[in-house]
Amino acid sequence: MAIMRLKSQRFGFYTFIFLFSLFNFSCTLNLMAKTAILFQEPQSAPPALKDYGNGDPKLKKSSAEKQQENVDALIDCVAKNLGYCEGKPVAAFTIYKCLLHWKSFEAEKTSVFDRLIQLIGSAIENEEDNDNLAYWLSNTSSLLFLLQRSLKAAGAPGTVSRKKPPQPTSLFGRMAQGLRSASFANMHVEATDVVRQVEAKYPALLFKQQLTAYVEKIYGIIRDNIKKELSSLISLCIQAPRTMKASMLRISGRSSGQTQSNHWQKIIENLDILLKILQDNHVPPVLAQKIFTQIFSYINVQLFNSLLLRRECCSFSNGEYVKAGLAELELWCAKATSE
Repeated sequence: MAIMRLKSQRFGFYTFIFLFSLFNFSCTLNLMAKTAILFQEPQSAPPALKDYGNGDPKLKKSSAEKQQENVDALIDCVAKNLGYCEGKPVAAFTIYKCLLHWKSFEAEKTSVFDRLIQLIGSAIENEEDNDNLAYWLSNTSSLLFLLQRSLKAAGAPGTVSRKKPPQPTSLFGRMAQGLRSASFANMHVEATDVVRQVEAKYPALLFKQQLTAYVEKIYGIIRDNIKKELSSLISLCIQAPRTMKASMLRISGRSSGQTQSNHWQKIIENLDILLKILQDNHVPPVLAQKIFTQIFSYINVQLFNSLLLRRECCSFSNGEYVKAGLAELELWCAKATSE
């Protein structure tokens, strides 16, 4: 009897363990099913789960929080200098691919564009750092090029079209709007395997206009910075040093000009620094050419005005001095063009 009772107790114990394990396994399956519902993509979820997710505010909140975390991660990532890969700005392509993947261009309402505009604005607050400005000029202009190739205004038949942002009126705005032209094809951006045509809604079109404004602003800051550096030097380039005589200029020619025209050398050094900054940051050639074209126009105008205002500088020796300096500048242009 004692043995029978012991066997009965053991059977009851094993039965309890089995039932307890079965209960735990059932609970585990339940938990896994609920976890799968929380993290399942809406596109692939069954209709019943879709209805459940749409009716549960907690799931909606979780989805919104996840999207916010994604945007925060993107902002934190591109806020750093990500550099370049094969001459292409990494930040610009990262932003474009994320916006494309999230379908932000097709969204009626999103905060990601405002966050990006705020990021660019804060990144260029230091207007004295030409290297940082050139980095953001490269990224913003490349991103704008991608948007121009990708976005098309939504206006399908039977739909009510939303209002469009105002058209740019400035010269640079019109130039940036025509990024599809052949001149901008010289950009170091091979977008054929990246760009995808999408119907953009108003937030995306507005973002493109704001981005155009920032490209124009950064471009103008870099150009004006170099103008400030050259301004004080140009006024000194129209008068030969007192130790330099016209006879020496005529005899020694270019060699004398190279040793004596220190102010012209400083101008060339500034141009060299700017050219290297633009090249290192892979600024699109069309923008670099525009910057130098406007800088040379500025030098031309300032030299002419300085000669008109200072008649005492209109002498043969000063003329030879200016001529020697312009010859050095012409040699630099030939070298820079080949590069």
